[in-house]
Amino acid sequence: MFEPPTPGSSQPAQVLRDRLIRNRAGEPVGVTSVCSAHPLVIEAAALQAVDDGGLLLVEATSNQVDQYGGYTGMRPADFAALVHRTAERVALPLDRVVLGGDHLGPNRWRDLGPDEAMERAEALVAAYVRAGYVKIHLDCSMACAGDPVPLPGVLVAERAARLARVAEKAVGERENPVDLVYVIGTEVPVPGGAQETIDALAPTTPESARATVAEHQAAFTEAGAATAWEQVIALVVQPGVEFDHVRVVDYERAAARQLSSAIAEFPGLVFEAHSTDYQTRTALADLVRDSWAVLKVGPGLTFALREALFGLAAIEDELVAEADRSDLGTALEAAMLTDPTWWTGYYEGDPDQQRLARRYSYSDRSRYYWPDPAVALAVERLFRNLDMTGIPMPMLSQYLPEQYRRVRLGELPAQARALVIDHVRDVLRDYAYACGEEEASA
Repeated sequence: MFEPPTPGSSQPAQVLRDRLIRNRAGEPVGVTSVCSAHPLVIEAAALQAVDDGGLLLVEATSNQVDQYGGYTGMRPADFAALVHRTAERVALPLDRVVLGGDHLGPNRWRDLGPDEAMERAEALVAAYVRAGYVKIHLDCSMACAGDPVPLPGVLVAERAARLARVAEKAVGERENPVDLVYVIGTEVPVPGGAQETIDALAPTTPESARATVAEHQAAFTEAGAATAWEQVIALVVQPGVEFDHVRVVDYERAAARQLSSAIAEFPGLVFEAHSTDYQTRTALADLVRDSWAVLKVGPGLTFALREALFGLAAIEDELVAEADRSDLGTALEAAMLTDPTWWTGYYEGDPDQQRLARRYSYSDRSRYYWPDPAVALAVERLFRNLDMTGIPMPMLSQYLPEQYRRVRLGELPAQARALVIDHVRDVLRDYAYACGEEEASA
């Protein structure tokens, strides 16, 4: 098992904090938060950090990774080991790796009563902290069985403070204690993505942001977690960005101006933006300039992964005998139909509309199925087949034109796995530009 760096001036939490302080001081710099458990996405992000000379911030969500394994089958220590192994393999120093836990709270256990759900949430937070995660997003905004709906803000804050106290206790029990940093607040909609079609989305009001901060500060003090409050670095608020299955709601600076100006009222805090997937490079840069210093991206990365894999599968269909093909698309569809848990309730319409959504939706519910053994085997067979046949340049140009260009320039090998990773990095390059990382690596 890999251990995070020992305490010192280069602690991951301090490296992250330093960058956010620069944003707070008015510099157009930010941090990309990669919210994905897919090994190829994590590798793409690590390689981007190597080239940029910047941070690798990877966050596991409470439904991906928990003390029972989550939908990935990984516990917090397993996910930490995956990220650290990946960083070491691409020669990224571990003091530039920051692990975070996203939406840590009772989200996974909303069907239980609040007492039992919060007990499990406490164990969840403790497991993350003991495994070396330093960026802890406390989100208790979801109602549990028997709770009032919506949950009162004061109760949300009280539960978050309870979890902060658990986190502080857990970090003190570590052999090599590290500083923690906390994020409070949540976005709309709740974790997991929009379940309905959206046309527009109003930014959080300044009044709501003020209430969230005041309620949490009071609750932390009341719970005896004043030290943890001093480590709160960011507030999640909705800047007016979201996506559904076929639409993206783009950031509008004018609509968010009152909210972005309100950051002046919260000393030491920056804003954190969720669901920034599919925003344009210009919009991402505007978010950073408007004090959204942490930009979270997840489905947009696995969407790009799926694009690249489907493109390579189309090439394979042209080159490989039918009996020897991976049939990746068929394997993925079969897995989604066999276990519809992760897309039922999200994709509406007739069977044809649902079929298209399973393959192409922006919400990318297919991301839950890449760990399926049959799907993972199909991906490996696809890579193996194309490495054996080689990929003709005209076909690469047809399906992955940016990767074709880089292969022609000698910047990228024409190997299936490398092409997929580079296509994911195309998304991350936009974030690097927005967060000021491209200039740092120039």
